[in-house]
Amino acid sequence: MKAILAFCLLAGPCLAEVNSAAILAPRPPKLLSDYGFFTDLAAGQADGQMVPYHLATALFSDYAEKDRYIFTPAPAAYQTEKTLEFPVGAAIIKTFRYADHKVETRVLVHQEAGWKAFPYVWNPQGTEAELKLAGADMAVQSPKGTVAYHVPNANQCKGCHVNSDKAFTPIGPKVRNLNTGGQLAALVAAGVLREAPADAPAMPQAFDTAAPVEARARAYLDVNCGHCHAPGLPADTSGLYLHWDESVPAHLGIMKRPVAAGRGAGDLAFDVVPGDPEASILLYRMAATDPGYMMPEMGRSLADAEGVALIREWIAGLDH
Repeated sequence: MKAILAFCLLAGPCLAEVNSAAILAPRPPKLLSDYGFFTDLAAGQADGQMVPYHLATALFSDYAEKDRYIFTPAPAAYQTEKTLEFPVGAAIIKTFRYADHKVETRVLVHQEAGWKAFPYVWNPQGTEAELKLAGADMAVQSPKGTVAYHVPNANQCKGCHVNSDKAFTPIGPKVRNLNTGGQLAALVAAGVLREAPADAPAMPQAFDTAAPVEARARAYLDVNCGHCHAPGLPADTSGLYLHWDESVPAHLGIMKRPVAAGRGAGDLAFDVVPGDPEASILLYRMAATDPGYMMPEMGRSLADAEGVALIREWIAGLDH
C-alpha cells in the first residue's frame, strides 16, 4: 500500500478508509458497506486502499463478470507454487455481475484463526449488499440466457477453498495467473507483493489463440479444476491431477480409468482418450449441466461453451 498511502499524504486526507476492525471481527458485518471497501457502493468506486487485480485466466462462473480487489496491511511474500499468503488483516473482495447488475460480493478475510469467507447478496437497486450466510438461489439474466444462479453458503465454500493442510484458503491469486500485462510490478508498487522477479512463471490467457493450444488448455484446467484435482487437495483420491505443473500423462487423465466417477462417467471408459474428445470423460463432464454428472460440481449451472471447445481441441490434437 506504499504508493497509495503516499498519494493520500500528498493529496490530502482520503475520503474514507477500510474498516480493519470489521475484517478482524468474530462476527461479520451485516452489510457490505460496513467494511468501508467502497466509497460509493452503487457506482462500484473502491476506496483508495483497495488494489484492483485481474487474472490471466479466470474461473468460469456462468459467464459472470468479476471485479477483484485486495486489501492488505503488508505485502505477501513472493512464491511460485501456492496462492499468495497475505497477512492477518488482509481481505480479498470479488463482485460477480452481469453488465451493471451486481449479484453478489464474496469477501474473504484473514483473521488470527485463519481465513473466512462471507457472501453478500446485492439488493435490486445495486446500492447495498447484505450478508447471506445460508447462501441464496435466484434467476439471473446473462448474455447466454437465464442462469439458475447459486450463491454458496459458508460451508460450501470449503468444498474447494482448502489447501493441502485442509485449512480454508483463497485459491485465485497465484503468481503464474497474476503475471500478465506487467501486473506483478504494479502489485509490488501498490504494496501487495514483496517482489516480482523477471523469471516469474506465467500462464497464457486460455482463449488467446496466439498461444499454443496445449498451454491454453492446461491453463484453463489449472484454474477451473486444479484447485481440487491436485495432490493433497479435495479430489486427490481421483488420481486425476490437472494443476499447471503436472507432467505425468496418466495423472492428466490420458488413458486413465476413473477411480470413482460413478454415473458421472456415463458409459465412457477413460478420462482422456487422445484424438477422441467424445470418448473422454473429462469433456463429457465439462459439457454436462446435470448436477450428478457435471464438473466442476459447483459454481455453474451452464456449460462453458468456449472452455468445452478448447478442451475438445486439445484432446483432438493429442497423439494417439
